Amino acid sequence: MLRIVFMGSPDFAVPALEALIASPHEVVLVMTQPDKPAGRGKRVAAPSVKLVAERAGIPIVQPKSARKPEVGEALRETGADLGVVVAYGKILPRAVLDAFPHGCFNIHGSMLPRYRGAAPIQWALINGETRTGVTIMKLDEGMDTGPMLLAREIAIEPDDTSADLFERLAPLGAELLLEALSRLEAGTLTETPQDPALATYAPMLKKADGILDFSLPANAVRDRVRGVTPWPGATTTLNQEPLKLFGATVVDREGPAGTVLGFEAAGIIVGCGENACAFREVQAAGRKRVSAVDFSRGRTVSVGTILGD
Repeated sequence: MLRIVFMGSPDFAVPALEALIASPHEVVLVMTQPDKPAGRGKRVAAPSVKLVAERAGIPIVQPKSARKPEVGEALRETGADLGVVVAYGKILPRAVLDAFPHGCFNIHGSMLPRYRGAAPIQWALINGETRTGVTIMKLDEGMDTGPMLLAREIAIEPDDTSADLFERLAPLGAELLLEALSRLEAGTLTETPQDPALATYAPMLKKADGILDFSLPANAVRDRVRGVTPWPGATTTLNQEPLKLFGATVVDREGPAGTVLGFEAAGIIVGCGENACAFREVQAAGRKRVSAVDFSRGRTVSVGTILGD
């Protein structure tokens, strides 16, 4: 049995924490980000990991900065064997990484060294990848540069969005973590250095990353929509007002980029640099998300309307 400090914050980290709680290992402390305003009302909300830890009766700390010397000292005083880090939200300093005899293990949502960084799942989709996976790695002070311990690959399905991949990769990461811990206890866990020559990067998404460029080929537009769903969402403009688009598919139509070419069962058809995209649903500013066909009724959108103006 290993004594573990768990460090994580969002929904993606929850399956790993729940798996550890249900395992023979002991989670002696959970460190997570401070509560923050969220949603339209900006009400203060706790990280998902905190809610799980509270239900399990596990002590919780929420330091504003993990770089304060007292944080590393407090973690060392737990007597934990290992730190487990899943989407904590900040790069951890050497004092935290060295607080445990076995260091810190991390669940990363890509096949390292590809897609190092904060948004590996989203950028894999945006870039049109057909496969991705999960890597268990040992953290160092770099951005996902530490040695790899275990990895497992999965296929990306044609209709997958970021939300879909998060749902599949989070429990897979939890399963792989438990396997890594079993190997650690058995003395059979090996470290494989990453090849920096193969590294690619996945920076944190910005709101502007959701803006669609219809001059690109339709498959690139579709992949952008998949990668930015649910956040920041795929956006364009209609009559200079923001418009969100959902459920993109490529259709064999040609027309000027950004121009509405028609309305079909697949949705609103918009010309791209090559072929066209059909968008199943849309959402105007301050309105509910509706089918594209319903949206077209009673709206100033018709064949020939230009989006992204």
